[in-house]
Amino acid sequence: MGETALVLGGGGLTGIGWECGMLHGLAESGADLSGADLVVGTSAGSVVGAQLTSGLLGLDALYERQLADPGGEDAARIGAGVLVRFAWGMLRDRDPQAYGARMGAVALSAETGAEADRRQVLAQRLVSHEWPARRLLVTAVDAATGAFRAFDRDSGVPLLDAVGASCAVPGVWPPVTIGDRRWIDGGVRSSANADLAAGYRAVIILAPVAAGAGPVQSARTQAERLRSAGARVLLITPDAGARKAFGPNMLDPARRAAAAEAGRAQAAAHVEEVAQVWSGRTGTRQRGLTEQP
Repeated sequence: MGETALVLGGGGLTGIGWECGMLHGLAESGADLSGADLVVGTSAGSVVGAQLTSGLLGLDALYERQLADPGGEDAARIGAGVLVRFAWGMLRDRDPQAYGARMGAVALSAETGAEADRRQVLAQRLVSHEWPARRLLVTAVDAATGAFRAFDRDSGVPLLDAVGASCAVPGVWPPVTIGDRRWIDGGVRSSANADLAAGYRAVIILAPVAAGAGPVQSARTQAERLRSAGARVLLITPDAGARKAFGPNMLDPARRAAAAEAGRAQAAAHVEEVAQVWSGRTGTRQRGLTEQP
């Protein structure tokens, strides 16, 4: 097991943009996280994690990709009915797996686009379809049982399918078929799944969505537990400027560029904290768990 872990949480297309902007902005200021020993990706974070660990493009190039015109890519939206079922499940279920199965039922019964069409979109978004040599975990939830899974290069699952599963928002995009199972968004279990970084001494969490409720554990709670276990932890969430850039719909590709620019701008405020956590050196600010903003 290595020393450093980078956790990339879910947050739609704006989350992808913001995370790429943050990583690029941090690297510009001398706090490069691209060499993390472990990368954990959930939903949007699985896309960024797969791009980051591919080794084919630098952080500057990944950032520039976010600024490109999204072309004919349409905005998706989580409908009001789906949001109500999300909220009802959070209130009713206390067990994460039971909640996962409930959301899986939503996904399996929803009328969404064809699975093959969605796969093609993600195939174009990734810069490589091969698992990286570095340790990358991509999270998903079994649509039938609600069981949580973290796919890696030893799982026997193609990277494209693992990322597709992690991004399969219930009620928005179809569950992804892998073998005889169907899989949905890893964010159903947690927006970050930062607990997968347990055992690493330094953990940076970029969480476009940090909140949780009921059986869905928040990034904040997971960060606190990692710290209690002895890790140095930094949780970074979008600041006011980034939240404004996201707009009302995190699945709108037209907001991706603004989110990336906001992430790059926000990065400057976190360089010192990131360096302290990553290297373990002391500084003028508190070591350990720091949440920004």
